[in-house]
Amino acid sequence: MNKLSFLGLLIWSASLSAQELSCRVIVNAQAINSMDSRNFTEMEVAFSEFLNNTKWTSDEFKIEERINCNILLTLGGDSDPALGNYKASVQILSSRPVFNTSHETILFNFADRDWAFEYVNSQPIIYNENSFIDNLSALLSYYALIIIGLDYDSFGKMGGDPYFNNASRIVTNAQNSGYSGWDQFNSIRNRYWLTENLLNSQMIPIREASFEYHLLGMDHFYDDPEASRKIISESIKKIMTVNQSRPRSIITITWLDAKSDELAQIFSQGNPTIRKNTYNMLVNIDPTKRENFSSMIK
Repeated sequence: MNKLSFLGLLIWSASLSAQELSCRVIVNAQAINSMDSRNFTEMEVAFSEFLNNTKWTSDEFKIEERINCNILLTLGGDSDPALGNYKASVQILSSRPVFNTSHETILFNFADRDWAFEYVNSQPIIYNENSFIDNLSALLSYYALIIIGLDYDSFGKMGGDPYFNNASRIVTNAQNSGYSGWDQFNSIRNRYWLTENLLNSQMIPIREASFEYHLLGMDHFYDDPEASRKIISESIKKIMTVNQSRPRSIITITWLDAKSDELAQIFSQGNPTIRKNTYNMLVNIDPTKRENFSSMIK
């Protein structure tokens, strides 16, 4: 095989498979007094490459199958770039395509205001599921696994278990690190409780609802909107039932943060009874979002 043929084979092979994530990292450093923005550009590139080039599963993904996600880091003014110490508020967003449409449905929309990490340019970021290396690698790895687990849950019942279990291992390893967000105290909206909810048997109906909502509902919406609305409404009933026994759990809040706008659009049309019943369930789950869902009953 000549050199050109070998190069062509490599390019062809790369087009057939890829890693799991297609993640864009954006660093907002406006609060930091720094004349050199190249440091933050390099940070964006390094974080993105770690997330996108690490092999997180044993499955093969095609380029078009990669999971789309965005991570926005807003660095705090109390960060110290000269020493490589950073504090940040972070928004994580992931989505997946809806079959037979150009629509992307949001799977995860989560704010983590408790990031603290050390980083200097060209620092290697290493994933190790069995031990805590540093907080940066733990944070990025944790959310990579959560994003992947939620994606798998949307295609198969409880499909995300292996990735949530790996994320839980990261939580356990990080609990003695001294960094915030990894333990059960001080907050009910942190990494510890997110993973606890995802693996708690009481919360299984919410994960089953995600599968039904996406694979049985959204993926068939193009062919039969009314049947899909009914399936989606039934999935919300499961979430409402869990919320009655464990009100305002982080997994419930996170699910609704991801789905509110989409649900308002889905149920702005269709059978009036299903629309009204769905509205009532959603307001029951979160009364503060009543205005968000008002279009469902107009």
